[in-house]
Formats: sequence, structure tokens, C-alpha cells
Amino acid sequence: MRTFNIPAHYRSNLIGRIKAFRKTQDPRKQDFTPTLLDLGPLRFILARHFGFCYGVQNAIEISYKALEENPGRRIFLLSQMIHNPEVNEDLESRGLRFIQDTHGRMLMSWDELRSDDIVIIPAFGTTLETEARLKALGIDPLKHNTTCPFVEKVWKRSEQLGEQHHTVVIHGKAAHEETRATFSHTAKGAPAMILKDLHEARELGRIILGTLPESRFHELFGTRCTPGFDPAKDLQRVGVVNQTTMLATETQAIADHLKEVMLEKYGQAQLKDHFADTRDTLCYATNDNQDATTELMKEQADLALVVGGYNSSNTSHIVEMLEGKFPTFFINGDKEIIDGTTIEHYNYPAQKLEHTTGWLPAKRPVTIVLTSGASCPDTLLDRVMLKVLGLVEGVRQPDEVIGRLVE
Repeated sequence: MRTFNIPAHYRSNLIGRIKAFRKTQDPRKQDFTPTLLDLGPLRFILARHFGFCYGVQNAIEISYKALEENPGRRIFLLSQMIHNPEVNEDLESRGLRFIQDTHGRMLMSWDELRSDDIVIIPAFGTTLETEARLKALGIDPLKHNTTCPFVEKVWKRSEQLGEQHHTVVIHGKAAHEETRATFSHTAKGAPAMILKDLHEARELGRIILGTLPESRFHELFGTRCTPGFDPAKDLQRVGVVNQTTMLATETQAIADHLKEVMLEKYGQAQLKDHFADTRDTLCYATNDNQDATTELMKEQADLALVVGGYNSSNTSHIVEMLEGKFPTFFINGDKEIIDGTTIEHYNYPAQKLEHTTGWLPAKRPVTIVLTSGASCPDTLLDRVMLKVLGLVEGVRQPDEVIGRLVE
């Protein structure tokens, strides 16, 4: 896999050395066991895979290169390039402006753009409608396009399903940029709909089998399907694709459930005519990070710290997994660790910030699981680690411990 030119301030002096060591020891990524960093009274258990994925590194390289090569030009980001406030704030500080927020709401007027402006498409991609608007303004939407190749892979698979006369069922969050983009690209060639979870997939299955009326489809999915969607006709042949940052296990469970529904309705002999196998749309980074998180859950620890943007889908799913085993705190970075008593963290299900006291146990040694989402710079984990180290007396120096670990 290619390497990227990432700004030095995103590179890690501590975590990076551990990652490089694990990559050398396991170049084919077959070992998902975590790394134990034993600092005496404080122990960190680090996930095997976390941090910037291929698509994020690609987006960062293109964005900073655009800044470097176009001094004096006006440069805009269509929306948040990735879901990490540290990265987006750094880009803003260098003069970039956002056109939309993450839900597609305008932060400025399209009329403010000029044909000589640069507009960067984020890693999530964008809709065909937005591409057409930019072209109408004389701006090439593909010149600074950072759309993740794995997102584009989903679009291509959706196109194939449409050519085969399948309806495309998209597992995703309807308001998410990536899902909106995938829906737009899919809808040009096939009926499409968005469902958010296995519960909705079961409801859809009942509609397909006729145990729920078609009116239930319009009640649930009426705002999340292509215009003129006809459940009686458009649910006869289906294939499932996903927003690449969803829980891979849930996407597979949704596909498995709809496959069973089609088997029940049409029988084994006709199953291939009514259900398309689409497992190849799952993102490698999402799979790797979630598999690494599964291995973390086999460990014994006092708590978990998950670092990333609060609107990051892939990070929220890591939090969701770890909360099943450990007291888990979802933080943007080291600033949320106020002191050894209080931490500010994000309650993702409730969509709100909370303050917890007594988050760091008094027992020694204290063991902390540490990981992050795919859009989080490793430097943030360095800073989180060092902040926690400063709260515990008698710890060993991480430089020395890591040096012995990777020798």
C-alpha cells in the first residue's frame, strides 16, 4: 500500500514507533492482539489497528498539497474533510473555508464562489447534484477530489446492482455525508433505499413477505427512498451495500437477514435471482479497526479511552463495542482530561457532553485501553497518553519502555 505525505504535526513520536514495530512484525495484518505498554503503576493496552486509514491519509495529502501549491487562491472545503475537529480546525487556520456543515446545511451562499476558486471534495464524497452545481459555476469538482477509494468502490458496486435490475439497500445513517453521496450516485441507475439498523431490516423483511402492509414501508422509509419507489415491484430483487464506517457485523447481519427473507419467499432455486451477495463493499479499515476492538474486549482493564471526533461514525461504533466490556470515555483529545478526578466526554447515544468524576481509579496498577477512530491523528493519542501519565506518580518513561519493546 502506498505511503502518503502527511504533515509532521500529525505524526506520532510514541504511538508511531509501536505501530511501525507491529507492522514490521506482522506485515500481512494477521495478528490482531493488542500491545501492552507497561509503565509500572500505569498500563496502556493499545489496539492493533487504529488511526488514519488510507482514505483519510489520501484526503489530508490532497488538501495540504492544494494549500501549498496555490498561494493566494481562495480554497474551500465542501464540508468537513474528515470527522476530526483537530484536522478541520488546522485547515481553517490556514485559510480554508467550509461551504456546508456535515448535514449539508449551507454556511455560505453558492453565489459567493467564483470559477477560479478551488473546492475540495471531502473523503466521504458528494452528491451528483452538488457536482453539477460546481460544474455550473465553472469549478471542476474532480480536480481536488479526496473521495475515499473504498467509498467509490461502494458506488461502483451499486451501479452494477442497478445494471442487474436490483434495488440497492444502503445500510447507513441517512444524514451522513457518505450515505447521502452513495444514495445520490446509486439513484441515477437503480431504485434505492436507506435503512439504519437490523431492526429496520426486520421490518423491511416483513413488508417483503407481506406480513406488514406496503403502507408501513412508506411510513418507515418514505423519506429515505428514491421517488416513485414501489415496494411491490422494487423489493423483488435486492442487494445490500453500506456506509463504509458502519458496524461491519451489523451490515452482514442485515444482508444475512434479507437473504433469509428472499429464501423464504422464493426458495433456494430462485435465490440468486432475488438476492445479490455484496460482502465486497465492506471497508478494510473499518473491518480491521473493529476486529482489533474485538481483541481489546478480551483483555482485563479498568477503563477505556476512545479518541476521535464526536461526529465520527466509525469512532462511535468502536465506543459502542467497548462500552459492552469497560467503562468507556469518548473524548476529542487530551483537553477533555481535566484532571485526575474529572473528565469531559461525549455520550454518543444521548448526543451530549457529560462530566464524570472519579474516572481514574485510585488502585495501582491502573490499566487503560486506548484506541481511536480512523480519522484521528496518532499525535492526539500521544498527548492523551502523556496527559494521563502526568496524573499518576512513579510511572516509567514511555520513551524508554517503548525503546525496549521495539528492540
